[in-house]
Amino acid sequence: MNIFVGNLAFGSTDQDIRQLFEPYGVVDTINIITDRYTGQSRGFGFVEMPDTRAAQSAIQGLQGKALGGRTLNVNEAKPREPRREPRQDRW
Repeated sequence: MNIFVGNLAFGSTDQDIRQLFEPYGVVDTINIITDRYTGQSRGFGFVEMPDTRAAQSAIQGLQGKALGGRTLNVNEAKPREPRREPRQDRW
């Protein structure tokens, strides 16, 4: 299951997030989203857990918990919507 983790402190690392989620079960991957140009964290990321029950437990246990002075927003990630095709030039 893919889990959305929002309102991350900009200094949060993969290891910080792994330490939060591992008590609930196995963590496959952690992906903190960064700005393309500056490389700085955008304040959210995704955690993948293979066991759905463990993931649900992590969501319930970590929603509203503080990390780095910020209250986390944790829920099941929604599938990404496909991007629109670029418009044609007028001339």
